[in-house]
Amino acid sequence: MTAQEQKTATAASRRTVVQGALGTGVLASSSALGSVFTRPAVAAADEAAIGPDTINRQWLLASHAESNLSTENFKYQEVPLGELDLNAGDILVRNIIFAPMPSQRISMHADTGLGDGYMPPMKLGKVVNGVSGIAQVVKSENPKYPVGALLTASGPWEDYTRISGRQLYQPPLPDGIDPVDAISIYGYNAQTAYFGLLRLGEIKAGETVVISGASGSVGSTAVQIAKLKGCRVIGIAGGKVKCDRLINDYGIDAAIDYKNENISERVRALAPKGVDVYYDNVGGPIMQDVVDQMAKFGRVVLCGAISAYDDDNPAPGPRNMLRLVVYSVTMRGFLVSDFNSERDLAFADLRKWKDAGDLVYKIDLRTGFKNLPETFLALFSGEKEGSLLLKNDLA
Repeated sequence: MTAQEQKTATAASRRTVVQGALGTGVLASSSALGSVFTRPAVAAADEAAIGPDTINRQWLLASHAESNLSTENFKYQEVPLGELDLNAGDILVRNIIFAPMPSQRISMHADTGLGDGYMPPMKLGKVVNGVSGIAQVVKSENPKYPVGALLTASGPWEDYTRISGRQLYQPPLPDGIDPVDAISIYGYNAQTAYFGLLRLGEIKAGETVVISGASGSVGSTAVQIAKLKGCRVIGIAGGKVKCDRLINDYGIDAAIDYKNENISERVRALAPKGVDVYYDNVGGPIMQDVVDQMAKFGRVVLCGAISAYDDDNPAPGPRNMLRLVVYSVTMRGFLVSDFNSERDLAFADLRKWKDAGDLVYKIDLRTGFKNLPETFLALFSGEKEGSLLLKNDLA
């Protein structure tokens, strides 16, 4: 085998499916995964069969949760689709892959504390809002979105969703783009890692970068981008298994097990000259432990605060603001939508690294629409790894 053939073979095996507690996934290479997510065809007979009496399964938000979220906060129902006359430009889609996101949890509070401008509280008795997913067009009054086309969509928790032409921003997925890749290695989480590190963190070769939530979808991409840019990378994750995988599978320099190690002591030992860039996915005490070790002119990238999403109190900030002043540390939050004008650039770089075999990405696959609440809760229990996806059993 030539060097190029070896590299191609390596690239073809970079995606794996991790067994989900509720799903049917197995540890497999990307070639095996293709059989799980084949592009479903929509025959003319299938299209004609979808009508007002077609059952639409839905998950509703039954109650807001100011503390720990549970399955009791959701209600399952089955309702007929009803009238299907689409206006010009509208489409009806079948949601086939759901990609639960921790940020959905914010709007499940009665008061988000963020005002109504960003993710206002979800309305009780309504379908749970999604953030990301893959849908397939089953009826269309829009020539740009023919029946059978796949597209990235918000993924509300129901089988079928009517989308107005005014809400259609993304073109259908090209035939050459795997739908799983579209919402994992090229999706919102990967682009969040990309922009957070390169635009806010402004990472440079030789710098020490610490990333919390390092085994998650954002974190596992971030650690690899930092390595690709020549940084010394320290990941923080929960449990020896995840920490070992960060080192052995993702090639980072060191990992800290927050469940069993003293984070402050470990960061001090691993970064005696201080941390140049901290990419924060979790907030809370972990953020404080790392911020206390920031180097002169360090940068703190605020991506999320998952440790506080189940709390009705606002996520706390650093307790020693004077340290940020004395060490000239910058701290900045962001949303991936802040960089919409650069998303094509992020896609091109991520695809280049993926095709070269430089990015490992894990898919935690769950199956079955009725398992959506349990799958979502896995985001907060730590019982998942990599990109968490659920395949609709209707697809």
